[in-house]
Amino acid sequence: MVIGVPKEIKTDEFRVAVTPIGAKELKKDGHTVLIEEGAGRGCGIKDADYLDADADIIDRDTLFRNSDLIVKVKEPLPSEFGLIREGQAIFTYLHLAPNRLLTELLLNKKVTGIGYETLQKDGTLPLLAPMSEIAGRMAPIMAAYFLQKEHGGSGVLVTGATGASSGKVLIIGAGVVGTNSARVCVGLEMDTVVIDKRAEQLQRLENIFKGRIKTLLFSEQNIRKQIKDADIVIGAILVTGGKTPVLITKEMLKTMKKGSVIVDVSIDQGGCFETSRPTTHDNPTYEIDGIIHYTVSNMPGAYPCTSTAALTSATLPYIKILANTGIEKAIRENPEIKSGLNTYKGEIVLKPLAESMGMRYKDIEEIN
Repeated sequence: MVIGVPKEIKTDEFRVAVTPIGAKELKKDGHTVLIEEGAGRGCGIKDADYLDADADIIDRDTLFRNSDLIVKVKEPLPSEFGLIREGQAIFTYLHLAPNRLLTELLLNKKVTGIGYETLQKDGTLPLLAPMSEIAGRMAPIMAAYFLQKEHGGSGVLVTGATGASSGKVLIIGAGVVGTNSARVCVGLEMDTVVIDKRAEQLQRLENIFKGRIKTLLFSEQNIRKQIKDADIVIGAILVTGGKTPVLITKEMLKTMKKGSVIVDVSIDQGGCFETSRPTTHDNPTYEIDGIIHYTVSNMPGAYPCTSTAALTSATLPYIKILANTGIEKAIRENPEIKSGLNTYKGEIVLKPLAESMGMRYKDIEEIN
């Protein structure tokens, strides 16, 4: 199989989808690995490192034209749409629910679209988890930075100081992002509150942090009450394959303290704040009603060396399955690969995606 790894073009995205070690593994299995020139430069990987692994360094157009399987980090952007071949397969973070333009492109070109973020194993999301861990740990750090007065924040130091109390953070969601956010907040000795609708998840956090956090079951009343005196609010909600529900409306935002910071880690799937819109690392924040919004849609891209190592170690086994088994056979016979499938032969084959878009869903078993 010919596997293509293009350079990421999203603003300030420095990760790469396959490392030289991964390329060498795929070459050992008899596959051709095409790497776009400079693809690994942002995380310290030279073209020479790929050449040493027997990969081929080529230009972007040739890579897309010749590859059976495109492996990326982030979703294709409009400038890449014309490069995608009819019937090609793409394996990446797709995040299609809020992106009708890309969804329609994949359908029109009958692309086999497999999303890292929807691939499941034993009820977990093994390809989303490494980046969720990093984004979760980043969220309190970014928020603390933008609480500085010079950045428009309230001027609260989240750690507190002698004679001054620590800051308060509200984390909405107790999954991988929420757990890792809480870990950092507890380490900074912040007043930490976690809200989730799953009592068992909250109990798990209680056991981990042994009384150093407060937990509340999800309700609009609890959210309304907690945001009023929060210095930081972190949105850590995920609907696998679907669009994130809005949990904090613009009207609720007005009740927050001026200069507070919200970090919407859910932004890739639409965001859980009504006022959220995607931003980039070079212009990460904006202000609405005195509240600083940090809504970068590729947060782990800020630390590409760590993120690339964590991501590629998780994705390589699945890239090998796709390449060694063949895409058609893998998506029908491997339950994990099948769970990651979003689009196939012009149809949406992931029910939450179809529901969030108001489009037709078709079970893969009904497609010849």
